[in-house]
Amino acid sequence: MLQLRDLVISFDHGELVAVDGLSFDVARGETFVVIGESGSGKSLTGMSIVGLAPQAAAVTGSITFEGQQMVGRSDAHMRRLRGRDIGIVYQDPLGALNPMHRVGAQIAESLRVHRLAGGSAAMARAIELLERVRIPDPTRVARSYPHQISGGMRQRAVFAMALACRPRLLIADEPTTALDVTIKAQVLDLMRDLRTEFDLTTLLITHDMGVVAEIADRIMVMYAGRVAEIGPADLLMDRPAHPYTSVLLQTAMISEAAPRSELPVVPGGTPALNDMPPGCRFHPRCPFASNICRKVVPPLRAAGAVEVACHHPLTETAP
Repeated sequence: MLQLRDLVISFDHGELVAVDGLSFDVARGETFVVIGESGSGKSLTGMSIVGLAPQAAAVTGSITFEGQQMVGRSDAHMRRLRGRDIGIVYQDPLGALNPMHRVGAQIAESLRVHRLAGGSAAMARAIELLERVRIPDPTRVARSYPHQISGGMRQRAVFAMALACRPRLLIADEPTTALDVTIKAQVLDLMRDLRTEFDLTTLLITHDMGVVAEIADRIMVMYAGRVAEIGPADLLMDRPAHPYTSVLLQTAMISEAAPRSELPVVPGGTPALNDMPPGCRFHPRCPFASNICRKVVPPLRAAGAVEVACHHPLTETAP
């Protein structure tokens, strides 16, 4: 359904490269999860797919949705796609909702804009969608302003808005950020049910490995704008090939650590756009880095059942 080839997103006339040669496919019906630290280029990639990259960004390469090229399309063309064919769940539900309009009216607006329903029919559909995303008393919530409902309800309302026109692809950008553990679990259950009910293909962007374990079919790990590793979720999480993926998985197990034990960390931080290291961008933080890692960009290659961009994949060095 979705195919990216050699996607490059840069700023300052190409001097600052935020996404560097990204390629991946999303198959129809699957939940494809993109994971990595803040600053890895995940959200920028997701927003570029629907033509919402920052105005200062230069986007090159190829993005095709159901065979249709998206790079270089007019704003008018992308507005017709957004909401109707591709639904979007943004990081901040409160910021995604207009504080001046009632929740139901904002959901109904998408139906009116894309001429799928109007007037009372659009509002009735909005209330039905709120009920489908498991909001109690959906009529009351539809009449409420965003600040009058809880964070969990706002997140569900954003899902209802994204699904109003029954899109074929859903891009969910950090949909569980800032939610407590109980609400997060409810949102994940909701995503699983919506996938079946709406026959959704989902591109999920997150930094939470716990979310990945619950919902992913395939995973792509990003680091500093490049693919580190990509493969089936169960295989990648059971035996990661990239050192960065391995540490991400270890940090996800912090809640199970013994009292007073040393917690796993990734030393250092994600490099700034104006200070990208040569060779493998992870090498300054990698315990297995060698001279080749500091000089040569590792190609994405097969390592068992996954693909990994690493000169010394763990699956080849582990016993």
